Amino acid sequence: MSSPPDTALVTGLVRDTLPYTRLPWIRSLVHVYAHDFASIASLFAGDPAQPDAWRTTIARVQRQARGDRRDRIAALVTAQLRRRDAPAAAFESAERLARPDAVAVVTGQQAGLFGGPLYTWFKAISTLQLARRVEQEHGVPVVPVFWVDAEDHDWDEVSTAHLLDRESAPSAITLEPVVGCGTHPMAAITLDAQVDTALATLEETLPPTEFTTELLATLRRCYRTGESMAGAFARWMDALLGPHGLVVFESNDPAAKPIAAEVFAGELAHPGRTVRLAREAGAAMAAAGHSPQIEPAGDQVGVFRLDAQGRLSIRIADGDCLVGDRPISRDALIADSRSHPEHFSPNVLLRPIVQDTLFPTVGYIAGPSELAYHAQLGGIYEAFGVERPLLASRASATLLDSAAARFLDRYDLPFESLQSQDESALNRLLGALLPASVEEAFDETERLTTEQAARLREVVIAVDPTLAGAVDTTLERMRDTLNTLHGKILQARKKKDETLRRQFMRTRNLTFPNGSPQERALSIAFFANRYGPGLSGRLLEALPTLADRHYLITP
Repeated sequence: MSSPPDTALVTGLVRDTLPYTRLPWIRSLVHVYAHDFASIASLFAGDPAQPDAWRTTIARVQRQARGDRRDRIAALVTAQLRRRDAPAAAFESAERLARPDAVAVVTGQQAGLFGGPLYTWFKAISTLQLARRVEQEHGVPVVPVFWVDAEDHDWDEVSTAHLLDRESAPSAITLEPVVGCGTHPMAAITLDAQVDTALATLEETLPPTEFTTELLATLRRCYRTGESMAGAFARWMDALLGPHGLVVFESNDPAAKPIAAEVFAGELAHPGRTVRLAREAGAAMAAAGHSPQIEPAGDQVGVFRLDAQGRLSIRIADGDCLVGDRPISRDALIADSRSHPEHFSPNVLLRPIVQDTLFPTVGYIAGPSELAYHAQLGGIYEAFGVERPLLASRASATLLDSAAARFLDRYDLPFESLQSQDESALNRLLGALLPASVEEAFDETERLTTEQAARLREVVIAVDPTLAGAVDTTLERMRDTLNTLHGKILQARKKKDETLRRQFMRTRNLTFPNGSPQERALSIAFFANRYGPGLSGRLLEALPTLADRHYLITP
């Protein structure tokens, strides 16, 4: 599968490891961050591989986090957990936020249907792992927090769950647009009766296991008519990882907005500053050989306004502002942000600033894109006087069942070769399985044909030089005929060995459904059905915390 694996890491559930350089969908910045941090150090707060960086960051954040703010955030998070009837371990974690020396490790994600893709689970697992490690190594209480991006309004990105059906073929379950989708935040999108239909389809599609009944019962408690999309997602994350102490936070909470009011006001008071700082950092990023993640428009303001029309962008126009298409004075918006901060929501540039204003964040677990846009935020953190956390990459992994693992082992296929959706990898595999005499015969025929064609060309040219092209064309036709025959032999082999073909297709669908990496495509619900609620605990204990490579795991 890979060559060679790191034997120090191939233990327990981990079967194999692959360097990021072998995986074209992993951006180069992630590899450089893990293996050549010095070359990009100026873009980040510090190297998470260095204990001194953690000690310094913990001290900075502890000095900034005021006692009254700690009490408020602990109280409002606890109120959220109570409303969702979260597990007891989550309450215990939330209560620790009020301690004067407590810090947090945070991650976040949009509120996807049935939990979104598998990497969301990995982000949460990595957050729990890092919180435990920092607490053990530095002797401070560390709270793991999952920030539900409840104010995101991209319905298309969250409304579909991908899975494999009972024949191991890719399948998708999609919620049709509901009232307000596309304009209103997920916290304001109320699930209707179609979510029951989606759950029924899920039940019909999932391969039945000993965990299916319990899984569906839990999902029906979370994803139910009348619940918001964000609230349903938060409940599901509570169920998956709340028992391990994960604190799930719904970012739309009106009670949290007053804590961030000065961030909103500061952004409105200095229009264009955030964009300028992000662009300057993007230029530095490009100079280091990495494409900027964000290229914001020059008139963009880093906050949205929330009203009955939805989540409206704010732009600068002639010194004042446009909310959507409606003009409003900047002074009026600033005053409103202070008196009614619940009317405002951060964009992608400002969300981390708001997050780390609310929580005493020493570490953030980032996906590849998040790592890239955080590289552009240093100046923005400084402008708002918010301490910048260290970043750690989330775990990247593919979950293999025993059949897929055996298939890869038996045929020694390069893992990444399965991503292609044509039959090139299958043809190479079948070709390798043909008797050596077949390939030898084709090679010999090709050699003899080429030799004889060269001799024929010499003779023909001596008769009529203008016929040289005809000889070349004839040779190409002969080669095409040989290739066609070779293809027919492969097709005959495919028909003869349908078992191998089915194994190949099943493994490819599991690892790269429709060509997408498993962790970016298949739903959390699919794996919860296959491996049960105990998978969280097994991953917590067995998934390596060193996120500098991709792991192949057999749960």
